[in-house]
Amino acid sequence: MPWNVPQAITFLKLAQALAAGCTVVLKPAPETVLDAFLMAEAAVEAGLPEGVLNVVPGGRDLGAYLVAHPGVDKVSFTGSTAAGRSIAETCGRLLRPVTLELGGKSAAIVLDDADLASTI
Repeated sequence: MPWNVPQAITFLKLAQALAAGCTVVLKPAPETVLDAFLMAEAAVEAGLPEGVLNVVPGGRDLGAYLVAHPGVDKVSFTGSTAAGRSIAETCGRLLRPVTLELGGKSAAIVLDDADLASTI
């Protein structure tokens, strides 16, 4: 999970996996480990069985290990293009399904008649 809006992006990915009956290993960004643990605690308090949602904090080396682990059936990654390329290469070699949401930087078009002063 990325460091920006970690809860929203986590729930976007987590809901479908849990609804499909999958267990989840969540590796949050190092800056958002507390968010991930609090969310996992709330999930257990809401009735999610222990072991269905697993939070594994760590850095890039741990992330690479998880992506290549033989017990992982699908990878979903939101983050940098550079990391996404590495993940895509590993998943391609392993023929492992992967979903990547990479750093597109949210381009926008501002027209000449936009009232920037009141919008800002």
